[in-house]
Amino acid sequence: MNFKNFIISILFLTSLNVFSQKNIYESAKFDELSENHQILAILPFLTNLDLEDKVSKEELKERSEKEGYAVQNALELYFSKRKKKKKFSVEFQNTKNTNAILAKNKITYQNIDIYTIKELSEILGVDGIISGSLDLNILLSKGIPDDFSFLDYFLGDANYGRIGIKMSDGQTGKLLWKYEKEINKKSGKNTNDLIDRMMKLASRKFPYDREKRKTRKKTKA
Repeated sequence: MNFKNFIISILFLTSLNVFSQKNIYESAKFDELSENHQILAILPFLTNLDLEDKVSKEELKERSEKEGYAVQNALELYFSKRKKKKKFSVEFQNTKNTNAILAKNKITYQNIDIYTIKELSEILGVDGIISGSLDLNILLSKGIPDDFSFLDYFLGDANYGRIGIKMSDGQTGKLLWKYEKEINKKSGKNTNDLIDRMMKLASRKFPYDREKRKTRKKTKA
């Protein structure tokens, strides 16, 4: 194989890898169900850790919780930094308020999954919920391992897990938008970097962008 064919093959494999890492879904009823949305709450993400380190069940729970709250904070940071630039059509509830309200209602990280979207929306006083899940074999909040391999980086190998972000309607509980992505060396060096990069990739299809919603309404009209 000559050098030209080698590069073509690498680019082809890379494009397949990138395609497989991104998966964005938007409900056909998004505009209808979210028309009156004004404020969304961001929940801590539910995390499943599969670490090589041998730790107790209690420590594993603590680490999982830490990772889940790290993503919640990273999403809030992303939205707050880009709120003015993107001109979102919704506001985002302060996560400290979200967590405080949950605590007052005896909803913890360990039992939040037994509550429905409708129940959580009513308790939090919001129109919709941003939630998600993490499957990790590293502690992302501590940063992705820095042992560098050019080939791994270029191909996006060294899989560290997967993240899924969901946006749901508070009144009906229906899924409105979902974005899933594999986590590897190209995803970012830590939680904040990961969220920043993946949301930038999804920005063209982010449903709460004010200008995009206006364009869609004009198109449908």
